[in-house]
Amino acid sequence: MTDGPPVVTVTGAADGVALVTLRRPTALNALDGALIAQLRAELATLRDDDRYRVVVLTGAGRAFCAGLDVHYYARRIADPANRSPARRMELQQAIADLVTELRALRQPVIAAVNGAAAGGGMGLALACDLRVVADTASFHSAFIALGLGGTDIGVSWLLPRIIGATKAFEIMLTGRPVPAAEALDIGLVNRVVPAGDLLSSALELAGQIAAHSPMGLWMTKEVMWSQLEVTSLRAGLDLENRSQVVTTLTHDHDEAVTAFLERRPPSFTNS
Repeated sequence: MTDGPPVVTVTGAADGVALVTLRRPTALNALDGALIAQLRAELATLRDDDRYRVVVLTGAGRAFCAGLDVHYYARRIADPANRSPARRMELQQAIADLVTELRALRQPVIAAVNGAAAGGGMGLALACDLRVVADTASFHSAFIALGLGGTDIGVSWLLPRIIGATKAFEIMLTGRPVPAAEALDIGLVNRVVPAGDLLSSALELAGQIAAHSPMGLWMTKEVMWSQLEVTSLRAGLDLENRSQVVTTLTHDHDEAVTAFLERRPPSFTNS
């Protein structure tokens, strides 16, 4: 962590909903050492925070996240102490692990994409479970434009599974921007809304999700992601069966059934 104002903030935006905001607006929320470290720390804390059932991730200013801060990267690799493969791998893994840490959150995560999501920023958006996008936003698989391979930070695994391989090849090989309207058309995002309505729309969706039990949300997210990796219907059914049995043993399940029978909203206690 570093001195100075935080570059990642977490606030309670609504009942059961945490709003995580990247706050380097003058740098388009690009990933530098401080932002990477703070975001990883906040995600680790959120994972076990029972106050929140849903997380919304957004950026301050006019961008969601411009990817790796090239100025930070240039300074880092110019330092002779960082020229070894081990030091470069440490940086690579610190960024890439943000994807697995978003995946590991028990809470579903909604990306509220307020502007450009480029490179690692696109990776962060894809690692979220849902994406609500401003009509002024765009996605850029920018790695190839920097003389790198177009496959980085989980994008080459996530993007084909979200939109299909054919379109994913085109986007990653060309590095071209994908505007919000096209992103909706190809199934990359869930909703496109006017920029001024972005946060309220994301919070509305978060509220619909947060109305359900924490354990039910956790198990649904976990099984849905795992289903992308299993290779047979039988394995998929086994995952579902175990998840359902676990949730039937919770007090929240009993409460949901009772509330349904009594025709009232349930009151969940995450127990």
